Amino acid sequence: MTTRKPKTLAAIKSLVLVGAGKMGSAMLEGWLTRGLSPKKITVIEPQPAKILKSLTRRGLKLNPKGKAGPAAVIVIAVKPQIAADAVPKLAPFVGKGTLVISIMAGRTIASLQDNVPAKTAIVRAIPNTPAAIGRGISGAVANANVSPRQRAQAASLLAAIGAVEWVGDEAMMDAVTAVSGSGPAYVFLLAEAMTEAAVAAGLPPALAARLARETVAGAGELLRRSPLDAATLRQNVTSPNGTTAAALEILMGPGGFDVLLVQAIAAATRRGRELAR
Repeated sequence: MTTRKPKTLAAIKSLVLVGAGKMGSAMLEGWLTRGLSPKKITVIEPQPAKILKSLTRRGLKLNPKGKAGPAAVIVIAVKPQIAADAVPKLAPFVGKGTLVISIMAGRTIASLQDNVPAKTAIVRAIPNTPAAIGRGISGAVANANVSPRQRAQAASLLAAIGAVEWVGDEAMMDAVTAVSGSGPAYVFLLAEAMTEAAVAAGLPPALAARLARETVAGAGELLRRSPLDAATLRQNVTSPNGTTAAALEILMGPGGFDVLLVQAIAAATRRGRELAR
C-alpha cells in the first residue's frame, strides 16, 4: 500500500535525527512543515549548516552535551561508511519504547540490532534523491518488534519526503535500492544521453539540453498522473512506421535498453548484498 499523505506528527513526543546532510535535512524540513515542533527534535550533526543552527532559536536541540534520555524515535541518516562510529553512540537515546528508523544504504536490520537493546523496534528504509523536493519514494521494512502505532509513525515521518512502499521481506531491499534508490541516476543518465545524441544530430547544446530535460520531466509527470501503465503510454506515442517506431527498434532490439537495464539493476542488487556483508 502506498502512503502519500502523512498523518499528523504532533503525537511524537521526541525525535533524534542523526545526520543532517541532504537527505536528513530534507526530512527535517518536511517534518517541520507538517507540524512537528522543533522543540521535540534533537539533531546530531558534526558540521551543521547555518539554517540548522538558526532552528535552535525555535527550540531545536543541536549536538546536546551531557546525559541524554530515551527518545520516542531515532532517525539515522548518516552515510553507511560512518555507521560503525555513529550507531553505537545512540545507546543513551534508546529506551524500551524507542522506534529506530535507518535510511542507511546497505545496513541491515541485523547490523543495527547488534548496537541497540534486544527487542528494539527497527524500521529500515531506502529513500531516493527526489526527496529533496518532496517527491521521493521510500521502500521500508519493519522488524517484528515494531507495533502498529510505530509503523504508522514511521510512515508519517517517511511520507514527509514522498511516497512510502512497505515490503514484507528485508531480502527485497537490495532490489528496492537498485530500482528506486539508484533509479534517479538512470533517469539523469537518460537525459544526459539524449542531450548528447541531440547535439550529434545537429542541435545547439543549450537547446538540446532544454529539450531533453523538459521531455524527461514532462514524461515522468505524465506517467505519475496517468492511470495508464508505462507500456501503454509508450505505445500511445508510437505510430506504426513512424519516427518513434524507428528509434524504438534500436532501443528495444537485441542487447537494447531493456536488456541493459535488467543487467544494470541486477548488478546494483548484487552490490547491495555485498555491501551488507
